[in-house]
Amino acid sequence: MKITTVIGARPQFIKAAALTKAFREHGIHERVLHTGQHYDENMSDVFFKDLEMPEPTVNLAVTASSHAEQTATMLTGIEQDILNFSPDALLVYGDTNSTLAGALAAAKLNTPVIHVEAGLRSFDKRMPEEINRVLTDNLSSLLLCPTQTSVNNLIKENISGKIELVGDVMQVVLMDLINVAKSESRIHEKIGHPAGSYYLATVHRAENTNNADKLFSVMETLGSLDEKVVFPMHPRTKNVLQSWGWKNTSESLFVIEPVGYIDMISLIAGARMILTDSGGLQKEAGWLGKQCVTLRENTEWVETIEAGLNRLAGTDDKAIRNAIADFENKKPNLNKNKNISVTKKIISAIKNNIV
Repeated sequence: MKITTVIGARPQFIKAAALTKAFREHGIHERVLHTGQHYDENMSDVFFKDLEMPEPTVNLAVTASSHAEQTATMLTGIEQDILNFSPDALLVYGDTNSTLAGALAAAKLNTPVIHVEAGLRSFDKRMPEEINRVLTDNLSSLLLCPTQTSVNNLIKENISGKIELVGDVMQVVLMDLINVAKSESRIHEKIGHPAGSYYLATVHRAENTNNADKLFSVMETLGSLDEKVVFPMHPRTKNVLQSWGWKNTSESLFVIEPVGYIDMISLIAGARMILTDSGGLQKEAGWLGKQCVTLRENTEWVETIEAGLNRLAGTDDKAIRNAIADFENKKPNLNKNKNISVTKKIISAIKNNIV
């Protein structure tokens, strides 16, 4: 069996790491196509090194541009690669422009689409990610869901593809590497903030970076908290803030460059609390027993809210501070479910449903 896997962003590199290894072990010939959506070395190259993944077979090197231009350029490149390689199926992860471009290209060539992390919904169509995931699910032949909630979403929408509950492949990678991070990462020494002495924050979603009022509100709040805040700054966020003339004048906000996955795991594990608009980091925080304040009005990971490990605060200063204060008085519950059989379930689903 031949499968083309399309990846382009940090969370997809992490998810692909486990499956790429499993494909080799089960005799599936995988061709990895990197769109280049995350092209910064600290957002791309270092992840392949940390995850011990082989270099992608193809790199389209599609750099940042508008959503339409980026998706269209990816679509053209992926289509040509499908024509050249003739895979039995094309596999996509998550909800990025790379995800949608891969699904569109394959569907138009009658190549079955496998969607890993299918069925997620924030029910907010102002989010580009929501548009990407809904369209991809409707184009997919095999929908591999991480949770029962995601399965239920697809059933309610009468999605026609084959739906399988397999668990979250991202958790497999995290749990495999947590001990590596503890023994090998030197990020705390490098930044001068020991474990337990800081909050960890990230901001990169378009809903925040494209809105000056929201982004400045978040940055002002992060810089005025009583605790030290370690802030690995996404290239998009950095470019936007620089274009708006923002400068960090806070003594408590410690801005650093993006870090690799091993160092990021170490930062999460050492943080007192997480403040983020990232979907993946909401999950990673919960799996490591960390409380998370989400800087969005909604989340596709409702399970983290239900588990009491996550609070939606948006970008309002008072709401963020209230969420932090609420968490400070509560101890987190560790999520001990390691989803060890996820890759086996995915391989079985692919072999049973892709001819």
